[in-house]
Formats: sequence, C-alpha cells, structure tokens
Amino acid sequence: MLIIIVLAVVAIGAGAAYYLLSNGNVKVDDALKSNSIHSFSVKGLDGDMIDFAEFKDKKILVVNTASKCGLTPQYEGLERLYKRFRDKLVIIGFPSNDFLHQEPGKNEEIAAFCQRNYGVTFPMGAKVDVKGKQQAPIYQWLTNRSLNGVESSSVLWNFQKYLLDENGKLLRHFSPKTDPEDMEILKLLN
Repeated sequence: MLIIIVLAVVAIGAGAAYYLLSNGNVKVDDALKSNSIHSFSVKGLDGDMIDFAEFKDKKILVVNTASKCGLTPQYEGLERLYKRFRDKLVIIGFPSNDFLHQEPGKNEEIAAFCQRNYGVTFPMGAKVDVKGKQQAPIYQWLTNRSLNGVESSSVLWNFQKYLLDENGKLLRHFSPKTDPEDMEILKLLN
C-alpha cells in the first residue's frame, strides 16, 4: 500500500493523491489522462459515488458552491435549470470552502442546507478544494487545457460553472456571476 501511495504522489501530485486516498477512488490517474469527464467518479454529499459515465448523452454543468456567499441564491436558478432540462442536462454541485471560508459545514450540514433552503434535487459532490495544492482531480481536469483539451481557467469564486457536452468534453466555463439561466447557457442547452 505504501508503494502505491508514493507512486500516486509522484504521478499525480499531492492534492490528487490526498483525494485518491480520502475518497477511495483508485482511477484518478486514468481519469486525469482522459479527454472526457465521463472517466471520473467522485464521492457525493450522501457518501455514495457519483459516476460521470452515467451521464453519457446528457450535457453536464459542474458548479462549485458555497452556503454563505452572496451568490448562494444561484441555487434557485440551478434547480430551475435542472428541472427544466432534466432530460438532457445534469448539474453537479461541488461545495468548496476555498473562498473566504464561505462553506464551513460538513457534508451532512451542506446537504441539509441545500434541501431546506433551496429544495436542491440535482446531485451534489462531497466538499472539495477547487484550487490550490489540494485541488480535487476533477477540478484539475476542468481547469487545465493539457488535460481537458479545450481551455485553461482559474476558479475565481464560488458558483463558477463548467459546461460539458454529451460526450463529456468541455464546452466552456462561465463566470461565477453568470446567472444559471443566462441566455449564453440556455443557447448551449437547446
């Protein structure tokens, strides 16, 4: 086991290895090398795994979220968008405490907050880092052109959005201030 840990740290970096160990996901290195988000499986808020391969033939909107942010009301628009396009879109929220500690809760508290305040029914990943040394592998892939094949970006704040096509390829990212129901997003969903 120690050899695997050392190899993981060398091959994919300390942040990804931490994620690999804490989430039990042994396919991280393969997923990082893939040109599709469908290679990723992540832990959900409820502890179950979210397998992105299950979303083939649907567009995917990945959003980093926070409960104590001025943009938190975007949960409402995300939920409306999810219900409106449920047959061809899945939204995956990833709570993160990376910006001014605006997501301090544990996974269970975050899930209760989302349900109680916004009636969130779209899948939510477990709390992750979306930037820095502990950046989750899925965010390494989303933000690095050498991995996703489309563009490099930095996660600037809570509620930054990444839209992927039905084949799991990155289409583009949207600013945190872009409303989930913005015409630019809607055009790409129709």
